[in-house]
Amino acid sequence: MQKKLHYTFKNESLLTNALTHRSIGNNNNERLEFLGDSLLNCIIAEVLFHKFPQATEGELSRMRANLVKQESLAMIARDLELGNHIRLGTGELKSGGWRRDSILADAVEAIIAAIYLDTDFLACQTTVLIWFENKLANITEIIDDKDAKTKLQEYLQARKLALPIYELLKTEGLEHNQIFYVWCRVPDLNGETEGHGQSRRHAEQMAAEKYLQENAHDIKK
Repeated sequence: MQKKLHYTFKNESLLTNALTHRSIGNNNNERLEFLGDSLLNCIIAEVLFHKFPQATEGELSRMRANLVKQESLAMIARDLELGNHIRLGTGELKSGGWRRDSILADAVEAIIAAIYLDTDFLACQTTVLIWFENKLANITEIIDDKDAKTKLQEYLQARKLALPIYELLKTEGLEHNQIFYVWCRVPDLNGETEGHGQSRRHAEQMAAEKYLQENAHDIKK
């Protein structure tokens, strides 16, 4: 597995911890995930800053968001075959947790932090950029790929209207496999829409997309 990562740990217990889901117990990868998320954002932000000197803050933010979103990290996790090594509790094993995007993405972030703690920022940065090499090479394709929440916000700002309000309606399911339900409304316009997803962020994106489709047909997709 360490060959797949392009990194060899001095302290392998850090790698073990990074691959341990909270369903195992208290000694899990959540704290490493927190640190890894910040490190990843910093590494990708610096690359984009130098790669696109003419890009605006908004364009850089959208490019970074596309690169570090859950789906992208899950794809990297699958390339690294992390699912074969993540330590899961009985419930998660039975429900196929090693295939879930959220668990895979969290493991990637945790490993980034583990590499940083095992050596230093430079080694961490070097390894992460190997993982992201293909995505960064093709980043020009997604400069204008705005997500639904960004499109809706820009549409409203251009018309000097109040920004949308997102509210969590409810959650369903067990803690490790929850579905979030969110509604979206715009104070200055009519209509409300509801979205759902495996995270609150995904639910908000779905609600925003529905609002765009139902109430703002003149927005350029």
